[in-house]
Amino acid sequence: MSSERGRVLIASNRGPLSFSRAADGTLTSRRGGGGMVSGLLSVAGHADVLWVCAALSDADRAAARSAAGGYLDLPEGGNGSAVRMLDIGAATFHRAYNSIANSTLWFIHHMLYDTPNRPDFGRAFRREWESYRDYNAAFAAALAEGAGPQRPGPGGPGAERPGSAGPGSAGPGSGQSGAAGIKAMVQDYHLCLAPKMLARARPDVAIGFFSHTPWAPPDYFALLPDYVAVEVLEGILGADHAGFHAQRWVDAFCDCCERFLGAAVDRATGTVVHDGHTTTLGVHPLGVDAAELRRRGQGADVTAQVTALTAMTAGRKLIVRIDRTELSKNIVRGLAAYHELLITHPEWRGKVTHLAFAYPSRHDLPEYREYTARVQRVARDIVDEFGTDDWDPLLLSVTDDYPRSLAAYRIADVLLVNPIRDGMNLVAKEGPILSERGCALVLSREAGAAAELAQGALLVNPYDVSATAQALHEALSMPDSERLHRADLLARAGSASPPVEWFTAQLDALG
Repeated sequence: MSSERGRVLIASNRGPLSFSRAADGTLTSRRGGGGMVSGLLSVAGHADVLWVCAALSDADRAAARSAAGGYLDLPEGGNGSAVRMLDIGAATFHRAYNSIANSTLWFIHHMLYDTPNRPDFGRAFRREWESYRDYNAAFAAALAEGAGPQRPGPGGPGAERPGSAGPGSAGPGSGQSGAAGIKAMVQDYHLCLAPKMLARARPDVAIGFFSHTPWAPPDYFALLPDYVAVEVLEGILGADHAGFHAQRWVDAFCDCCERFLGAAVDRATGTVVHDGHTTTLGVHPLGVDAAELRRRGQGADVTAQVTALTAMTAGRKLIVRIDRTELSKNIVRGLAAYHELLITHPEWRGKVTHLAFAYPSRHDLPEYREYTARVQRVARDIVDEFGTDDWDPLLLSVTDDYPRSLAAYRIADVLLVNPIRDGMNLVAKEGPILSERGCALVLSREAGAAAELAQGALLVNPYDVSATAQALHEALSMPDSERLHRADLLARAGSASPPVEWFTAQLDALG
């Protein structure tokens, strides 16, 4: 077993594997997908890794309960690497995950609230917030236990964090983390409180936190109850290093730290000092493993979907979008822009097809069910208005199908990515890498990826339907030479920080 990076602890709501139960009752595991899993797993061959996650299904819970000591084998991990699935009570998990993480913090950072009506923070919310605390405490306790015996020395038992009421973490430069050789990487808005909780329990562990979402500006962050705003910020500042996908999210976080905590922010050095502890800040945009994506994109199942989609669209130009049916993804305005394109540029009628793949997301929340229904209504209206016997102007699918998504990337002429707000957006990076035609990218300026892809993309205001329609026309009309040049720029930028480098940079930031 290689352990050149020592002991690495990872915490995220969704883990690197999930379980399902066969008809005969046996449990089978499947590795999770996505860039974050790939990036975090990349360290498994170079460290002893413990990945702490939540059990998300009955099969996950059964696997967690049956595992010796609660520890499962980590995919691609070496000797000593493991996954610990936390079997958190259903009521606590629901309140923490659905009511706080997805219905409060997600809405705050993506600025989604219909403020004349929501939010309202009353007695029920306080109970939900207690569950969020309990959920984070369960993760912090599992991480502290997974770190092994506490090391003696400056960060050992009895050590006080400067300015705090109890033990805490020290910065990477203090020598504490180096002595212990233990690093914890806490992921995303589900676990904002965990860094501080872990720091108090294990001052010998160097702690990193990464935010995969945007960060709300202070005036919007102020919608949260004051005590919640403070707890969230102080929770993250329990980490020694906090990472974000884009500089604008770092800047917003700094603004909130200054306003709500009175913290000392040094933007030149990228540090926040609060309660006697220094947290460094970093921009770590997650990119695509281009070689792996291209390998998967040439799979037989993907090629079969390319053949099927090409036959369905009869050689017409293709505008492609691939999203979860998530409120922030702005699918309805994207469909409205396509509708306006067909009205203002009737020359495209019969010559273009819109492939809109809008996959299910969070259907246990009523807002998401209603939004999915609205997407389907708008799509039907477009087909009813413009469809003919020999032309389907729009093909909408709400069934998740990864090979079909990769096939759509390969044959896209235009890729539409128009979120209201997005921490990063990997679709904008994946599409140009797989495109065989050199697709043009119409990209919202509110996506974190816009900072990296601005040179090659056509940037739009996601609320301006007419401007988006005009950008679609410009993309469809673009000369081949310009489109290919832009696609090359996009592919290079999108693969500049692949998952392995993304995660390694964060580990290196901890010393």
